[in-house]
Order: sequence, then C-alpha cells, then structure tokens
Amino acid sequence: MLKVVAACGNGMGTSQIIKMKISNVFKRLSVQADVHHMSVGEAKSQASNFDVVFCSESLMSQFKGGARTKIIGLKNLLSEQEIEDKIKAAGIV
Repeated sequence: MLKVVAACGNGMGTSQIIKMKISNVFKRLSVQADVHHMSVGEAKSQASNFDVVFCSESLMSQFKGGARTKIIGLKNLLSEQEIEDKIKAAGIV
C-alpha cells in the first residue's frame, strides 16, 4: 500500500480537499493508498516516511525527494485529471 501525503501552507482546508481528490484518483486506478494531509512544515520533516508527496507547484522547492519519496507538484489542486496524469508520469501506476 502506498503512503501518500497532501501538503498545503497550513495543513487545513486545501490539503483536505487535495487528499479527497487524490483518494478518488487512486480508487479509480485500483491502487491502494493510505492518504494523509498536513502542512508543508510538517510534511517537510516527515516526507521520507511517505512514498508520494503532493503539493502546489509553488511549494515543491520546500521538499527534497529521495530514492523512496516522489514529490508531485500540482498547478490545479482541484483537477483529478492532472493528479491522474502526474501519477502516471511519475511511474506510480
């Protein structure tokens, strides 16, 4: 099962919405994923505990991807199509 986190500036509303969109996409792709949401500050310190970090493209520089963690930046945080396209482009499915 994939461990995924959605990160936004404060870890409140936006990340919760992104989390729901990500969950919908993974469900549609038949991929089991445990999706969390939190602030960028929290996510930066915990990123290595996750397989994938989703955030706004403008926040990508806050994260260091590693061998295990993929950082995916979104232009349109509400677009399930963009989320799906970027999941596929990152080789997650």
